[in-house]
Amino acid sequence: MDNLLKGILIGLMFGVPIGAVGAMTVQRTLDRGFDAGLLTGLGSSAADCLYACVGVFGLTFISDFLLKYQTIINTIGCVFVLIMGISQLVKKPAESAPQRLAEDAKMFLSSFAVGITNPATILTFLFAFTYFGIAEISGVLNGILLVSGVFIGTYIWWGALSGTVCFIKSRTGKRGLPYINRVFSVILILFAAAILGKIFF
Repeated sequence: MDNLLKGILIGLMFGVPIGAVGAMTVQRTLDRGFDAGLLTGLGSSAADCLYACVGVFGLTFISDFLLKYQTIINTIGCVFVLIMGISQLVKKPAESAPQRLAEDAKMFLSSFAVGITNPATILTFLFAFTYFGIAEISGVLNGILLVSGVFIGTYIWWGALSGTVCFIKSRTGKRGLPYINRVFSVILILFAAAILGKIFF
């Protein structure tokens, strides 16, 4: 249970910083509701768990490959975020339609793609494991508990963020939502542009 609790704390530490997935979660929660925010967060949590597995189980051949090509992988992720931000910005406001399976899958996969195209996450996990005194994991069960904790911790954050946005939305009404959506679309574009600028310049 100790590893599970440590994993939850690490997951919360990872979830709190607001990046591209945070902006996506807020935007989709405003546009489509609490479930959309949870689905977006679920994709990011799944990506974090995969990287946590690489760190926990010492899959160095995977981490070495990802870190070696992280510039290319990061570039792909940033271009994806940039396209997504621009498409949201130019999209005409419309009434929220009932979510379909394809739309749900798109929300999950898009946030998963953004999360998985940041291979440096492995290094952050390794630092977090060292900080919490998790030098080596003895046994598969302890490793599974730690990774499960990471998932729970990150998902608690996404649930809290989506719930907070829904609460604010219920208090402020819907009139300003098109403008707020545009603001978060611009945030996504600026985020991607800033990372691309850092990579190339």
